[in-house]
Amino acid sequence: MAEQSALVRQWVLLRTLSARRYGCTVKELAEETAVSEKTVRRDLITFQQAGFPLQETVCPRGLKRWKLDITAEPALTFTFDEAVALYLGRRLMEPLAGTLFWEAAQRAFRKVRAMLGGERLKYVDRFATMFHQTSLGAGDYSNHGEIIDELMQGIEDRKTVFITYQSLQATEAVTYDVYPLGLVYHRGSLYLVGWAPEHEGIRHWKVNPIENAEVTEFPFQRPEGFDLRDHLAKSFGVYQGDGEGEVHVKVRFAPAVTRYVSESQWHPSQRLSAKKDGSLVAEFDLGATDEIKTWILSFGRHAEVLEPEGLRGEIVEELEELLSAYVDQRPTRRGLT
Repeated sequence: MAEQSALVRQWVLLRTLSARRYGCTVKELAEETAVSEKTVRRDLITFQQAGFPLQETVCPRGLKRWKLDITAEPALTFTFDEAVALYLGRRLMEPLAGTLFWEAAQRAFRKVRAMLGGERLKYVDRFATMFHQTSLGAGDYSNHGEIIDELMQGIEDRKTVFITYQSLQATEAVTYDVYPLGLVYHRGSLYLVGWAPEHEGIRHWKVNPIENAEVTEFPFQRPEGFDLRDHLAKSFGVYQGDGEGEVHVKVRFAPAVTRYVSESQWHPSQRLSAKKDGSLVAEFDLGATDEIKTWILSFGRHAEVLEPEGLRGEIVEELEELLSAYVDQRPTRRGLT
């Protein structure tokens, strides 16, 4: 694994300063994080400026030890319902499975379990049966901890990352350089957003097919004013399309599904118009139609594309191919006798 980023290194330092009852010397902290003592001293100054309760103790022969003095801060306590809510929400942390942050979260959840304990824990677990987070299609990142850490380091330090990616279209994994800009969690999966020098543009990579990631020493210039939220504003998910411009999409939904459609915010540009016959017309301004096409098809006969004509034609073609597949495989009367 490449040298730790400032963010990851400082996280390790905070964890160490919190765990060591009698504190640590700068030399010990430097050995813990595999950096110079000068770097550690800079990090300690950063913590002090950020308001962390660092305590410096001068031991015999002038030796200095550092620790986080949590006694100087108000006790971190939770009411019973707050502790239960945090415990029940632990599954929401699963996208970080295998990472440094996941390990810390698990330690915190173990403490909550210990606090509840025995019969109280059994009682609390009954609440878990009232809520269920579906995992259909959700990614498993338990074995991607090191890869996610490398990607986060590249994002934080603005360093080029070499990724080995196995796409669905290729027979073999390919390794190339990426300028990582951020991670997006969408419908149970993590995606890397980054600049691809090879294509001279921003691309998205699903994290699951990334077989290896390695941070290099080569810095990159982050696009001026780049913002993940703004970047994805025209996507109906994470797909960006070919960048040919904005597409206005207009869909009529049958009365049977209007309530379901109207209860959710599907896209920031969404505009809904209820009709007298009980139907609903939804309009969107998007950068591509690939993902919304799949969404529209999921409603079957209850959704009809009104605009654009090109998307309407794609839906018709998709339905004709689907019908053909079923008709071609339909048993003959003779086969049924």
